[in-house]
Amino acid sequence: FFFFFFETELLVFFVGLAACENPHERLRILYTKILDVLEQISKNAAYKKCTEQITNEKLAMLKVEPDVKKLEDQLQGGQIEEGIHQAENELSLVRKTMQWKPWEALVEEPPANQWKQPI
Repeated sequence: FFFFFFETELLVFFVGLAACENPHERLRILYTKILDVLEQISKNAAYKKCTEQITNEKLAMLKVEPDVKKLEDQLQGGQIEEGIHQAENELSLVRKTMQWKPWEALVEEPPANQWKQPI
């Protein structure tokens, strides 16, 4: 990444991360898609509970904060493009989680001492 100094402000530009012209709309779409896929996951799954709570919090911030810089500070994810990248990764993960179904019972029982460490 590159650092640029302008008077008192430090701007960081990441190589390979494209600038987004409409970050609010992009994030709104991604957060909504994440929540839509989470609806299909078991309500008892810990991943669903945590991810749904975090995504709803971020979506609420997005709806009330029109200023990109202030939104970046509230989301605490770096530049807004990084937040978009993180949301894209989360959407990919939630879709994979739907395939993996980690909330379902194991196919077979684990060995009795699987987690016991040698003394």
